[in-house]
Amino acid sequence: MTQETLRQGFHEVLASTGLVAILRGVRPDEVIDVGKVLYAEGFRIIEVPLNSPQPLQSIERLARNLPADAVVGAGTVLAVRQVEDVVAAGGRLAVMPHSDGGIIRAAVDTGMMVLPGVATPTEAFAALAAGASALKAFPAELLTPAVLKAWRAVLPAGVPLVPVGGITPEAMPAYLDAGAAGFGLGSALYRAGDTASAVQPRARAFMQCWRQAKTRPHG
Repeated sequence: MTQETLRQGFHEVLASTGLVAILRGVRPDEVIDVGKVLYAEGFRIIEVPLNSPQPLQSIERLARNLPADAVVGAGTVLAVRQVEDVVAAGGRLAVMPHSDGGIIRAAVDTGMMVLPGVATPTEAFAALAAGASALKAFPAELLTPAVLKAWRAVLPAGVPLVPVGGITPEAMPAYLDAGAAGFGLGSALYRAGDTASAVQPRARAFMQCWRQAKTRPHG
């Protein structure tokens, strides 16, 4: 699978939902219930960070139990060797807190979509050259909508920018106006130990806000 095919595939699934659920700290015995609630509320991209308890088991269970249009993957991917482990568990997405060309290329070579973390234009262009499917603007607390707008002016048109870190429903419209294509949602959506019933209203609120923000006039 070519880099361009991988990029296009991620662009399409991101456009369908816009939101990436980050389940940091989730356990294998609870991940299916949480994942099914997220899917029912409209989420189609779910990330299990590798510093969660038994993350590969959680990834495998999500990949096996959610419908085929759900993209399940790993977050906090820090080493090339982890890429093969994630693929073996059924993961199709590698999310990174940083921009490491070796990890990006390894993920692309296995047919995975890859979302590296970038904090400068230099990192952004390097990640794209290595084959990144989209760019994780991280941490979003520092990369304000004004910064994102400046990036949007120089990055190739169509490259999705996904702010991650401290995103709330209220913050979404300003980032969308600045050119964001979606958002990664962490503790505001899921915190370790949360039940599916606790996650459900947050997931609904985020998805409703996303849909409303996408249909309002931007600018």
